[in-house]
Amino acid sequence: MPGLRMFGNDLRLLSRYSLERVRALGATTLFMADGLLQIFTSGTKIVPRTVNQLYVIGAKSLFLIMLIGIFCGMVLGLQGYYTLVQFGSVGMLGSAVSLSLIRELGPVLTAIMLTGRAGSSMTAEIGVMRITDQIDALDVMDINSVGYLVSPRLLASLIAFPLLTAVFDVIGIVGGYLTGVLMLHINEGAYFYRVASSVTHTDIYGGFLKAVVFGLLVTTICCYQGYTANKRHDSVGPEAVGNATTSAVVISCVLILAADYVITSFLL
Repeated sequence: MPGLRMFGNDLRLLSRYSLERVRALGATTLFMADGLLQIFTSGTKIVPRTVNQLYVIGAKSLFLIMLIGIFCGMVLGLQGYYTLVQFGSVGMLGSAVSLSLIRELGPVLTAIMLTGRAGSSMTAEIGVMRITDQIDALDVMDINSVGYLVSPRLLASLIAFPLLTAVFDVIGIVGGYLTGVLMLHINEGAYFYRVASSVTHTDIYGGFLKAVVFGLLVTTICCYQGYTANKRHDSVGPEAVGNATTSAVVISCVLILAADYVITSFLL
């Protein structure tokens, strides 16, 4: 029967797609495990490359994070004020701004910004090295390519993501102060009192936990997409690097939001 044959073809396509996704998930997990293992087995050789990646991922992203943080805090202060004023609770603006930033917006927006600025660069750089056989040359010289290219980026991200998240949070709270206190003239003491009294150690630890997880996910996905750019079925050569970079950014952003939901559900 034609209908039954069509259903069978659709089922085979779905099965093949599902198996490919499971295989890709397993390969990415093993890739991440290998990268983390190389951090502990590379000795002091990893330090100079990690410092360089800290500069690339962290220091060069600092201005962007501060710029996004100040405007995010100002928008939160503005929206929070006009929401709370309806209930006569403008004194709670400091709590609304600080908790929104520290619990959610700080880690998430920092990770997304770093995905676009640093993650795409990782994918493109490693992808070009792959299609020009530079990674194969490392293997020929008995240099572990994962330990040389991926592990320093993983370690640097695990350090840079939480630090930049902290900067984002602080600058965002300052942005809320600029809007709430200087522009809308709420009480300065009430603003900072609510910030200090509402934020707990659990909120801060939770935000840093999210930042570490996001850093691990983003760096793994971006490095893996570049590392396997030569195995893509949709393109070859420079086009494969471009498609790998696009895939890395999209997948990373989706996983950031999915991981944020999972972690939040455990923390609450």
